[in-house]
Amino acid sequence: MKRKMHTKDTQPLGAHFSIAKGLANALYTAQSYGCTALQIFTKNASTWKERQLLQQDIESFARARRETGITAIAAHTAYLINLAAVTKKKQALSCEALKAEMVRSSALDIPFVVLHPGSHMNAGQASGIQKITGHLNALFAQTPEVTSRLLLETTAGQGSGIGHTFEQLAQILDRIEDPNRAGVCLDTCHIYAAGYDLRTPSAYARTMQAFDDIIGFDRLYFIHLNDALKPLGSRVDRHTHIGKGHIGLEGFAHMMNDPRLARIPKVVETPKGNGNTDFDKINLDRLRGLIRT
Repeated sequence: MKRKMHTKDTQPLGAHFSIAKGLANALYTAQSYGCTALQIFTKNASTWKERQLLQQDIESFARARRETGITAIAAHTAYLINLAAVTKKKQALSCEALKAEMVRSSALDIPFVVLHPGSHMNAGQASGIQKITGHLNALFAQTPEVTSRLLLETTAGQGSGIGHTFEQLAQILDRIEDPNRAGVCLDTCHIYAAGYDLRTPSAYARTMQAFDDIIGFDRLYFIHLNDALKPLGSRVDRHTHIGKGHIGLEGFAHMMNDPRLARIPKVVETPKGNGNTDFDKINLDRLRGLIRT
């Protein structure tokens, strides 16, 4: 008789791990934490300089994926990318950097690439969305061989950032000519900072119903689990440890026990600290402890 699989067994959960000791090593690190999902940068996230993959990189990453059994993987793009930039130079740099990331992640067989949609730099939301969708459609047309799906991340709404309302993300997605190339990554800290409450059963239900009505759960492929250091609607992006911020443990319990989200990979991007305390273990254990079996 087969053992019944519980939510704890089937829910892909992990963290963002460093590639300082190599791309493949991030998978082994994730395995050491009992993770079944992870997120990485495939290059230095704070520079335009690209990483050229060697065949050895590709083979060792594939071997690590086989040995760990971890396939729920996302690559996060460099922070400098802004598809809604107003200058031609920044637009060109951003498009080339995103294209390089998509090609690199596809070569590594990473299923998802997470992107902050961009900032319109006071040119207006409509102009920003038009630029983003135009660049994405051009990118997808140029890269038919790429297998990684691009995920637009929900944002906190700082400055002129785009993506802090579900409607903004839906407008972008609805204009993507090939819907199979794109989707959404939901960040709990970001949506909370943007004004979407998660703390009580009724608030959580309203927020997730709005997400489903406007974007649709069928377009949600990855989740970032981060508590919020700043209050609801602050529009300030500051992550903190699970249960130690304004969302609180109850908010994360709603998400960890939502059957609609059970098979969607979830990772923490909480602060790593100074190395004296293993915060990844603490945060992952807190989340696992919230799951009702």
